Amino acid sequence: MNRYFVTAIGTDSGKTVVSAVLCSALGADYWKPIQSGAPADAETVRALCPGVVVHPEAYRFSMPASPHAAASAEGKRIVPELIQLPLTSNSLVIEGAGGCLVPLNDQQFMIDLQPRFGAQLVLVANLYLGSINHTLLTWHLLQQRGYPVAGIIFNGLANPESERIILHHTGYRKLLHLQPHSTLTPSIIDHYATELRQQLS
Repeated sequence: MNRYFVTAIGTDSGKTVVSAVLCSALGADYWKPIQSGAPADAETVRALCPGVVVHPEAYRFSMPASPHAAASAEGKRIVPELIQLPLTSNSLVIEGAGGCLVPLNDQQFMIDLQPRFGAQLVLVANLYLGSINHTLLTWHLLQQRGYPVAGIIFNGLANPESERIILHHTGYRKLLHLQPHSTLTPSIIDHYATELRQQLS
């Protein structure tokens, strides 16, 4: 049984697509503990990975905002200590919200959930101008905390020099590179899943 926590260098980096690819590659369940806004990312994963078992969110908010702000808008407060892993004997893919330092409340951040999950991290880095800095800042944080990282997945138009310098500094294993697609389908996800399965084996 494997457990992966998908995080990223920022919002809209491709975590949901990567989660669908991981679920397909591993035959894993999917869980996003905190969802802000609609449609829920779980619906995207269901559409891209038919048959996947999706576990309900611990917190679900209607406002598409940082979890701490979305919770506050509904008069609530996120308590990470109350978030429990779903009961499953299967492998589990856990999708974070936003980047590592997205606040959950005034004291805690998304990445603070990692020790509770006992999962290896998969870092998603989309390639844009400025992404090297954002990726290395995320790497620096994860290194300081000593969290296990299974590898990095790049997303977007190829930029060999950006990938090279990121891999050079981080020492991360490149697991996959997702190319841009006008429309994503389950067959495209299956294609990437086959490639990723080889990297994880």
